[in-house]
Amino acid sequence: MAINNSISKYDLQYFVTGLFLFLVFIFTDLIGVIDKEYFYFVPRLISDQPYRIFTSILVHADLNHLLSNIGGIIITRYFLIRLGIESRFFYLKFIFICSFLNFFIIWVYEKILSYFNIYPNYAALGFSGIIYALFGFLLLTSFYGKSHFLGKQIGLKFNYEVQKMSKTICLIGLIFSFLPGVSLLGQLSGFIAGCFLFLI
Repeated sequence: MAINNSISKYDLQYFVTGLFLFLVFIFTDLIGVIDKEYFYFVPRLISDQPYRIFTSILVHADLNHLLSNIGGIIITRYFLIRLGIESRFFYLKFIFICSFLNFFIIWVYEKILSYFNIYPNYAALGFSGIIYALFGFLLLTSFYGKSHFLGKQIGLKFNYEVQKMSKTICLIGLIFSFLPGVSLLGQLSGFIAGCFLFLI
């Protein structure tokens, strides 16, 4: 069956997401009018500055980091089209909800570590946690389909080709997560969050 991959009424949500990430990069890295260190996810600062839960996904370490995540948006858009997306706002709602769910998973992990008197000290940033959440969600959707998300119709159907591609991407992503400078915790928690969001 041929897939129409042209611009559709559902595409504004992907464009808005990518454009916003580019604009933030321009203001933080190119023009420098905003100090992105105020946006990082830093565990010890979250209780006093909870806005970092969301802002940390908007800033990137450098242009390569940004472009790799823009690539992730393009790939997830392609998968959603192949699965038959029927929602103009699914992507934006998913990002918003996943930001907090991803934080909750990391919070639980850090509480477990603190029980053993281990207190991680790190800063995290970037959209890759959301991308991996989408990959987790899309991987399960490619197996079983997903007609509704939080009570709204999205019309996603199972698709064997997407299943094969998403399994490969998830495996490659897991391997790359062990490279220096890559947040294994951020990507793994994102994947878990995406799988959980599929189940609700």
